[in-house]
Amino acid sequence: MPTVVIPSVLRQYTLEQAELRLPDRSAMTLASIFDQLAEDFPAFNRKVRDETGALRRFVNVYLDGEESRRLNGLESEVRAGAEVLIIQSVAGG
Repeated sequence: MPTVVIPSVLRQYTLEQAELRLPDRSAMTLASIFDQLAEDFPAFNRKVRDETGALRRFVNVYLDGEESRRLNGLESEVRAGAEVLIIQSVAGG
């Protein structure tokens, strides 16, 4: 079962859940995980992905400690038991 770790700044969009455990499916990718999350939490999806389904530029996703953009992006395969960590950049002064 993959675990998606939600940063505190985005928890208001996931009913304050810090971790979401998703059922294993065959041929899971990061895109399919975000598609599933979009069904359950549409406002969360709008904060993380743009209208084309791509990650927003200020959102970083790590799959078992590896930055997804250095892997195969949202098409990266997700194994059972994997950890998906979402980090949203915060700017300001």
